[in-house]
Amino acid sequence: MLEVSKVAKEYPTPRGPLTVLSGISVSLQRGDAVAIMGPSGAGKSTLLYILGTLEQPTAGKVTLDGRDPFELAEKDVAAFRNQSIGFIFQDHCLLPQCSVLENVLIPTLVANDHAGYPERAHALLDRVGLSDRLEHRPAELSGGEKQRVALARALIRKPTLLLCDEPTGNLDQASAEWVASLLLDLHQRQETILVVVTHSAELSSRSPIRYELRHANLHPAGT
Repeated sequence: MLEVSKVAKEYPTPRGPLTVLSGISVSLQRGDAVAIMGPSGAGKSTLLYILGTLEQPTAGKVTLDGRDPFELAEKDVAAFRNQSIGFIFQDHCLLPQCSVLENVLIPTLVANDHAGYPERAHALLDRVGLSDRLEHRPAELSGGEKQRVALARALIRKPTLLLCDEPTGNLDQASAEWVASLLLDLHQRQETILVVVTHSAELSSRSPIRYELRHANLHPAGT
């Protein structure tokens, strides 16, 4: 379960604090899929980074499976993130010198945990249609293929929470639809909590739970 309670984020400026998020509260269970839309600069990515423990909130609390990662030591936060949270960004963030298979396995190498993961990586890459591209480098892949590798990498450690920042933003329509379908299908199979930040109305419409981020807070879509 993901519990977000009264989360706020402010940044200091010469004219005083700039409020980006204010009083964000939401509760999500495993299997929930949430899309968050909003104008550029509304704070969507900031919220995602807080949920992903990449940035601390100014106020409020975030717990995942009953644990507050911001109460942990820095090294323990990194371990918590690696084990419990998967990320997919607009830019796939693949390592160019590594093969497709190696890129998917990177989170397991950081954790120094190899038990069963090569087999899982092969299974995930087969599911995203890349079983014949295991030894290819990112430069040899299309944009959609790179994002499918990023999806497999995000799921390799069986995370509780899967965070996606504009996962189809750099893709053509056909590739975007394929990646979106794979994302939602794999999320359901893995029973993750899926949070997607997107400008895509099509991707948002496929999520059963939809919010808009405006005036520093979340509002049910259409209200």
